[in-house]
Amino acid sequence: MNKEHTYSLTVTWTGNTGTGTSGYRSYERSHIISASNKPDIEASSDPSFRGDSARYNPEELLVASLSGCHMLWFLHLCADSGIIVTGYTDNPTGAMTETANGGGKFKEVVLNPVVTVSDASMLDKLEALHEKAHEHCFIANSVNFPVRHNATAGL
Repeated sequence: MNKEHTYSLTVTWTGNTGTGTSGYRSYERSHIISASNKPDIEASSDPSFRGDSARYNPEELLVASLSGCHMLWFLHLCADSGIIVTGYTDNPTGAMTETANGGGKFKEVVLNPVVTVSDASMLDKLEALHEKAHEHCFIANSVNFPVRHNATAGL
């Protein structure tokens, strides 16, 4: 039996500067992402699309979601395998292309996790666990573009 999970958020546009969407340049792309009992996320569009560079944009949040999902699966699999991870940092990148009609799509996301483990004997097992984490990641399984990883590890 498959379990189903639902996720509910509120996204509120806060960019009405007084005249609504009377023109493409007349409004801000600012919005707030909120959920019950969690801090708000101040968001906007990418600066290339008249957004606020001081706020997260949807594209960054997608890349972060892919990175976070991979990390959480990887840590789970390491714990199950007796591998002690003492540090994990990722610097993921995403590449998106615009299309002629004004839309666009992601070409790929590359995860670049740097993992620290407590013992050298654990290092040779990490790549297989990254592969397994990728296979299990709910979000990577939901996108229509490649999600790759270039992992490095050390003590």
